[in-house]
Amino acid sequence: MHTITRLTICLLCGITLLLPPLPSSAAPSTGITRLGYAIQMGAFADVNNAERFTTTLQKKGIEAFYFRKDNGIYAVRFGDFTSKSKARAAADRLVADRLIDSYYIAPPNEVVFAKKKEPGEQKQPSDELRKLRESLSGGQAKKEAPTDKPQPKTSRGERDMGSIAARTAERFVGIPYRWGGDTVVDGMDCSGFVRAVYNLCGVSIPRTSRDQYKAGDAVTKLDLQEGDLVFFGAAADKINHVGIYVGNGKFVHAPRRGEEIRVTAIDDAYFEKRFIGARRYF
Repeated sequence: MHTITRLTICLLCGITLLLPPLPSSAAPSTGITRLGYAIQMGAFADVNNAERFTTTLQKKGIEAFYFRKDNGIYAVRFGDFTSKSKARAAADRLVADRLIDSYYIAPPNEVVFAKKKEPGEQKQPSDELRKLRESLSGGQAKKEAPTDKPQPKTSRGERDMGSIAARTAERFVGIPYRWGGDTVVDGMDCSGFVRAVYNLCGVSIPRTSRDQYKAGDAVTKLDLQEGDLVFFGAAADKINHVGIYVGNGKFVHAPRRGEEIRVTAIDDAYFEKRFIGARRYF
């Protein structure tokens, strides 16, 4: 097992919003709920350290993921706790096990990214990142199939949850995808990526791409809106890939373990012939 450098927490550099209740149209959907309290920990300048820490947690049966904040530092997050006290108790156990020194309890109404990344963002290291580098160098259930009839949707505002999900997905572009693999946590493939994005938006969706396809409302390709999930495979019962639509005919996805998360045109020849359908959760 890799040795994990224990670092103090860096608070989120995002935006906290009060999320509205899930719309009534989403209420019957299976496996879609507002996320509870989550635990965030770690302040990693190197993505490899964030990966090792995430893998260590996954081997303990914890469905963790890492993401890059706007200041360039990576954090690790997991959990869906019904109360702050339960989240704190779980985090305190990790402290007792000497896995971490400190942590941050993210409230249910927290959205990490709500605006589009500005040009040049993350190009220059922040003061926090420089200090971190200096310290490192010095210290060496069964689900019902959904109807395939598309549901009419009203237009959505620029700051609605679909747009927020799209902006969050774009923040992952260029990050190496290294979740899962031979760990005890199943489903941490492309579906794990989209689940992590929705997690950071305060929404919990099913783990696997097939179960994600069974949830939400069906939408046609022509009706795609930001934040919708797009599914690919040989057939509806053989879905093997999923991504997040971000507008302008493009979607963000994790091609395979070890490769960077990227943006691809939905009418790309490979994906166009494998397109199965899309689902909306907001």
